Amino acid sequence: MPLVLLEKPAAHVALIRMNRPEALNALNMATRIEMVEHFRTLHADDDVRCIVITGNEKAFVAGADLKEMSDKHTAEMTMNGTRDMWRIVAGCRHPVIAAVNGFALGGGCELAMHADIIIAGESAKFGQPEVKVGIMAGGGGTQRLVRAVGKFKAMKMLLTGEPIRANEALEMGLASEVVADDQVLSRALELADKIAALPPLAIRQTKEVVLAGADCPLDVGLTLERKAFDILFDTEDQKEGMQAFIEKRKPEFKGK
Repeated sequence: MPLVLLEKPAAHVALIRMNRPEALNALNMATRIEMVEHFRTLHADDDVRCIVITGNEKAFVAGADLKEMSDKHTAEMTMNGTRDMWRIVAGCRHPVIAAVNGFALGGGCELAMHADIIIAGESAKFGQPEVKVGIMAGGGGTQRLVRAVGKFKAMKMLLTGEPIRANEALEMGLASEVVADDQVLSRALELADKIAALPPLAIRQTKEVVLAGADCPLDVGLTLERKAFDILFDTEDQKEGMQAFIEKRKPEFKGK
């Protein structure tokens, strides 16, 4: 049975579903490989305009598989390729929405933070509990969490290992929306449909500039924004979008 399922629930929308329920979707190496292969495939698929990633009602991803890594040594951890895998997820050109129910801990919290939008269920829990087992966040948690919520709230989570609930995550900036547990996936797919109906080149440029500019000086980020803005005026979608607005009709975007 596949550890990660790939579905196409709607036109231009892909759904990645973690499928290791007996381990609360913990990330062992086989699961990471399957997940990354799906991201690699979808990255190159021009028909895809938005990706939703989810788990099940009990867990988005409960963390890394400690049984698999407990006896590893430094060389093995350095050479196992997980950092390259995270780069593939982070580098996906399509918008990614994380639909989070249940536990998003350790690598699960880090995976959610690789998304562009996080929809959380009311019972969801986010955390970086790695210090409780003698290690630290290693999939970007020490960097992405600080950028998402600020130093002092991030430090509290990272140094205590204690999880936070969905509403607190929302207040901190670690979630985009909180909805009823049974509405998480439907809300994520609803947003994905809205994004997929918009011009994909403009969407991709927006994601690229936001991420590239996040760690740049403001002047550099503004330059990136202006260049991307100007480039879009050579697209068919820009002509279609503005003409449709003038003619008061629904635009038909083709990604050209």
